[in-house]
Amino acid sequence: MSDPLLFTQKKLGNLILPNRILMAPMTRSRTTQPGDIPNQLMAKYYAQRASAGLIISEATQISCQGKGYSFTPGIYTASQVAGWKEITHAVQQKGGRIFCQLWHVGRMSHSTFHEDGQPVAPSALAPDAQVWVVNEKGVGEMVDCPTPRALATQEIQSIVEDYVHAAENAMMAGFNGVEIHAGNGYLIDQFLRRSSNQRHDQYGGSKENRIRFAVEVITAISQAIGPEKVGIRLAPFITQRGMQDEEAIDTILLAAEHFNRLGIAYVHLAEADWDDAPVVTESFRQALRRKFHGAGNYEPEQAEALIEQGLVDFVAFGRKFISNPDLVYRLTHQLPLSPINPDAPLFGGSEQGYTDYADFQQLRAKGAI
Repeated sequence: MSDPLLFTQKKLGNLILPNRILMAPMTRSRTTQPGDIPNQLMAKYYAQRASAGLIISEATQISCQGKGYSFTPGIYTASQVAGWKEITHAVQQKGGRIFCQLWHVGRMSHSTFHEDGQPVAPSALAPDAQVWVVNEKGVGEMVDCPTPRALATQEIQSIVEDYVHAAENAMMAGFNGVEIHAGNGYLIDQFLRRSSNQRHDQYGGSKENRIRFAVEVITAISQAIGPEKVGIRLAPFITQRGMQDEEAIDTILLAAEHFNRLGIAYVHLAEADWDDAPVVTESFRQALRRKFHGAGNYEPEQAEALIEQGLVDFVAFGRKFISNPDLVYRLTHQLPLSPINPDAPLFGGSEQGYTDYADFQQLRAKGAI
């Protein structure tokens, strides 16, 4: 890369980030049980990766109702907030910055997480998908999602309030801001798409109605903690989990206009990384850039090219950060990357495949490189 913009400073909201390399949110399911409480192992994991321009935490449920996977963290109890305080302190002691990704899974859940046995969603439509659940023997397995219960109109405002409460808790826990997960077939995404939203009230039907919930959530959080501390993650091209919708692109671009007017810090465009995943087109990137004027499995050269073209301001790396805690250092000095250990668990477990990846200097000291 002849002009490495990837490694230059850039303002994001009220922060000056030292580089354009963000750590993407990745579910790892290592919380302390019972209570889905963040812990010291997680603090070590995030602190190891504090050289990222910004860390976006793993998806974090805003309420009991918002949970869909075993051992994922919450941010709605005092114990959870206390656990996250240890993590943000560890990251910031290393000079890092971290946002909390706020999450309500909607229908992407399982009956075992709900007292009445039913997840909630815009409409009572099953997602034809699976979630990771630890069974009574303590073994994690992928299980089918049941048909959810459709939310009553009067219930929706209480979920907006749950988002605000979670955002305020994130500030109490020492996060630099929050990212709202509105992609990948979770609750906000379910409201945005016709395939999952077949409501007949003010939250369904037209594109304007289907973006209403997302706009209400972002508006309420922005008012509570300041728009400069708020980002949102969108995934318009991902159609898994029953999310096919020919209007998805236009709907999300309409929502982006509202987010731009609110002055939030960024829109995070999620891109799938499997072999036959849909490609995010340059025309969409340009359209999103026109609608929103603020700020996957990339190679550094791809990231640099997008920044040079003015289509993005930052690029989030996911998988590469798992096995390369010092990813920024390695990319800066064009050093080889370590592969993910295929025998170590991505979800659940302890330090193996989580905090036991060595940085480049440690590997060199051991003679492994």
